Amino acid sequence: MWLLAAFALAGGLAQLVDGTLGMGFGVTSATVLLALGVAPATASAATHVAKMPTTLVSGLSHWRAGNVDRKVLIRVAIPGAIGGFLGAVVLTSISLAAAKSSMAALLLFFGFVILVRFGFGLRIIPVPKSGSTLRWLGPIGLLGGFVDATGGGGWGPVVTPSLMTVTRHEPRKVVGTTNAAEFIVALSVSSGFITGAVHQDIPWLPVIGLIVGGVIAAPIAARLAGRLPHAPMGTLVGGMVILVNAVTIIDALGDLPGWLDAVLMVAWLALVGRLAWGAWGREKREADPVVDETRVAVD
Repeated sequence: MWLLAAFALAGGLAQLVDGTLGMGFGVTSATVLLALGVAPATASAATHVAKMPTTLVSGLSHWRAGNVDRKVLIRVAIPGAIGGFLGAVVLTSISLAAAKSSMAALLLFFGFVILVRFGFGLRIIPVPKSGSTLRWLGPIGLLGGFVDATGGGGWGPVVTPSLMTVTRHEPRKVVGTTNAAEFIVALSVSSGFITGAVHQDIPWLPVIGLIVGGVIAAPIAARLAGRLPHAPMGTLVGGMVILVNAVTIIDALGDLPGWLDAVLMVAWLALVGRLAWGAWGREKREADPVVDETRVAVD
C-alpha cells in the first residue's frame, strides 16, 4: 500500500510538472523505473501504458481550458504516432545491455535539454525560424515520437521547445497542444511494444501508482499552466533526471568510491538548487521588467 502511494505521489508530481511545463512525465517515470532495475524496453512500455490515461485526462483538461490548437495538434500527433511506433520496434530489437546504456544516455541528454532550457533560458534543440511553420510540424512530431519511444520519454523536451520556436502561441497553448498530442503518441508506442510482447513484464504496481497520481494531478496542472514559476520547476526536474541517469552510466563504466559518489551528488544538488534560484529571479524580472529597470536606476 505504501509503495503504491509512493508511486502515486511520484506520478502526481511528474504530471504536475508535465502539465505545466510541457515535459517531464515520461522522462521522470522512465528514470524511476530504470533506477529500480526494470529493463529498458519494459520501462518505456510501462511509461507509455501510464501515459495513456494521464495524457487523455491532461489533453481533455487542456482542451477545456482553451490551451489546445487543433490544427497544430493533428499535424504533430500523426507523425508522432508513426515515429513512436517505429521507435518501439527498434527498442525491442536491440540487446538489453546496449538498450540500458543508450536509454540512460538519451535521458541524460534530455535532462540537460530541460536544465539548460529552464536554468539558463536557452534551447539546445533549435528549429529554424525561416520558412513555413507547417513545414516543420511533421518532422518535429516524427522525431519527438521516435525519441519518446526509444528513451521512455522525450516527447515534451523535443516538441515543446520546438513548437515555441516555430509557432507564435503563448506557452500555455504550446503546453496544452503538446500534452493532447502525446495521448495519440502513447497509444501508438504502446501498440508497438505489444507486438513485441514486452507488456508481459510490466511492473503493474508502479504503473498503477503513476496512473493514479497522474490522473489526479492532470486537471490541476492544466489550470495552473502559465501560472506557476516554470523556470525553477524545470531546472529541478532536469537536474534530478541528469543525476539519476548519470549514476546509471557511471555504474556501467565502473564503480566510484562511495565518498566520491556522495561528494559529487551533494555538489550537483547544490549547483542545481543555485541554478533554480537564479532562474526564478530571472523569470520574475522578465515578467515585471518595469520593476527591474526601476531597481537598476536606483542602484
